[in-house]
This record gives sequence, structure tokens and C-alpha cells, in this order.
Amino acid sequence: MRKRKAVVTGIGCVTPIGAGIDALWDGVRRGESAVGVIERFEPEGLRSRIAAQIRDFDPLAYMDRKRAHRMDRYSQLAVAAGTLALRHARLGPDDAEQERTGIFMGSALGGISFAEEQSARFHGGGYRSVSPTLGYSVFGGAASCNMAMAFGFTGPNETNAMSCASGAVAIGRALQAIRRGEADVALAGGAEAPLSPLSFGAFDMLRAMSSRNDAPHRASRPFDRHRDGFVMGEGAAVLVIEEEEHAKARGAVILAELAGFGLTNDAHHMSVPLPSGSQAARAVRLALSDAELSADDISYVNAHGSSTPLNDVTESKVVRDVFGNRPVAVSGTKGLYGHPLGASGAIEAAIAVMALREGWLPPTANLEEPDPAADIDLIQGAGRQARAEAVVSNSYGFGGVNAVLAFTRR
Repeated sequence: MRKRKAVVTGIGCVTPIGAGIDALWDGVRRGESAVGVIERFEPEGLRSRIAAQIRDFDPLAYMDRKRAHRMDRYSQLAVAAGTLALRHARLGPDDAEQERTGIFMGSALGGISFAEEQSARFHGGGYRSVSPTLGYSVFGGAASCNMAMAFGFTGPNETNAMSCASGAVAIGRALQAIRRGEADVALAGGAEAPLSPLSFGAFDMLRAMSSRNDAPHRASRPFDRHRDGFVMGEGAAVLVIEEEEHAKARGAVILAELAGFGLTNDAHHMSVPLPSGSQAARAVRLALSDAELSADDISYVNAHGSSTPLNDVTESKVVRDVFGNRPVAVSGTKGLYGHPLGASGAIEAAIAVMALREGWLPPTANLEEPDPAADIDLIQGAGRQARAEAVVSNSYGFGGVNAVLAFTRR
């Protein structure tokens, strides 16, 4: 039997550096960080007072007022990214059978910020002050379910909550669903809206975030010797994944093949990566095996690169373990748009696809003095012109989740 292949035909995103794939890619090419002082709430008393915020998001540009009113920011971002992805793929109501189109999303925290806001209202004014939409807005599945209702797609539908790897996990699940014949088309990605006082403060208490408050644009610095933590962000990204013959039949532009997926767990610690990186390396090898690729086939790694002291060193070990002494190009792009938790894997999958398509590998933002422990081929400066044939995108999350996606040129 013919193996069903999955290809990427559209990308939609809403991020601090731009909305829509063209704006995202332009933002990556410019290399200007969107990190600034938090404006969403008063950060007094917090060690970290900076974030990557989307300052110009208008949900009414993507949905009518009634639908927008029924959603919190988390779901609005998901629907907006899905809308942009469908536009980019030129996928209309007649191009995809509703029952054969699935939606797979990921989010670390779901609607927690809206729940936090409503909790404050409850304590200030009782039940009557709470939004009647609270009950169906806060659960993680609100993203994929609201997308289904917005677009009319009735195929398989789920939102996973595998922390900062959840966007990548969702894309991997879409690949599996298409291969198994459960869907011909899938919208897959991640959404996150975590910028609220308690949610932000919880990570601040872990001392996991950068306190470079006097220089926000330079705070997120993956693999840099002077990194001191990640910078929280918000956003959403959705990829349109199609079965190859379905895409060809409708004349779709194929951006890349989604060729492989690997998923493992460290089984070590909730917030600290396994020091050896062995399970993260195994996830890369699983993705390569799934894609029928060897380590020698990979030209570029879009790193998780969270800018935390432990993660970046461990990820460097992973690269050396999998690729040996062969210099594979590596970069981390979170210095531009922060770390939007469950959405980051989807945003970085989009960047990996564009790197394949455009023949340009982005640099590691804010990398001024590479950590000597990160003894890998890190891209610096203005990026690198290179025709990559195959790339991988790494995503790691709390709980020891390791998710890796492999894409190939088409």
C-alpha cells in the first residue's frame, strides 16, 4: 500500500513580531526583538518585569463581534492563526471535506489567564460579576473546539497540554492522523495567552525567567554565556497539513513535507532537563527514523533554545550526541518573540519550514558571547544563506517532554 505522506500547504500565526507568515518571516529577517516592559499588568514586586507582548491584536479582524465575545484571548489567538493559515493555504469550504478535516492544537496553560481574571471579579463582586462564558472558556480544548465551530470542520479534534512542547506534539499528532487515514487535512499548532499576574508570577517564583529588566530587547539570549532565563511571550501558530495527493489534486502550493515526529520523556524532574540529554537525543533519532533520514541528511536544527542556563547546555549535548563532529547549523529564535510556552513549538516549526523554502537560516538572536559549553555550530550575525534539504525543530517542556519534528524540502 502507498504510504500516505503529509505536506505543509499553509501557515498562520499571530506573534509579537508579526501576524501572518509574511510578517513573521519579515520579523525573523529583521532580527529585532519584541521584548519590552510588561504593559498588561503592574509587575511591581516581581524579579522579572519584561515580556514579549502582542500589542496590536484585534480579534474583530478575524471573527465577528458575537463570536469574539464568546472567547477569551487564548481561543481568539487560536482562531485568528487558523484563519490566517487557511487563507495562506487558499483552502476554502469547497476544498476540504468537513468530516475529513481535523484540528490538533497544543497549549501549556489554556485559558488560565481568563480564569485568573474572573477569579478576581468573583472575589470582588460575587457570582454575578463573573462572565457566563467562564465554564467553557478555561479548558485547554477550547482552542481546537472554537476553531472547529469557526470553520465547520468535524474531523478528529484535540488539544494537548504537554507544556512547552505541546505545539510540536500537536503537529506530530496531525502527521499520525493523516498517515493513518483518519483525516486528509489537519490544522495543527499551538496557542498561548499566559500574561497575567498569577500565571506570570508563578514562573517568576521558580526564578526561571530573565531579570534583565534594564535591557529587555537583549534579555532572551539562547546559548549566550550571560543568559539568565527565558522571557515569557504569547502567541499562536497553525500549520495546514494535507495528505500529499489531496494537496496536489487541488493545486496547492506545497511548502515542505512533514516527514517525521519523535516524542519521549525524561522521567527525571518537572522543571529540570535530564542532564545527559539522552531522551531528548532519542526523540531526535526517532524523528529521523520516522522520516527515513539519517543524521547526515540534516542541514539545520531550529533549537528549543529557551535561554535558560540548564536547557541550552543540555540541548548542545543533544546536538553533539546525534550529529557527532559533523557541523550541523543550529539557531534559537526565541530572542525575537520570547517563549510563548505551548505555542513556541508551532511558531518554530513555521520558521523551520520557511528556512527550507527560502534558503536562509536565521541567526540566534542576541548571541554575543557563546557559552563555551555550547560547542556546536551556532549561527550568529546576519544569518546564513544555505539550501537545506532537511531540517529538524526541537521542543522541550516541563515534565521532561521532548518533541521533535523533521521537515524536508519539496
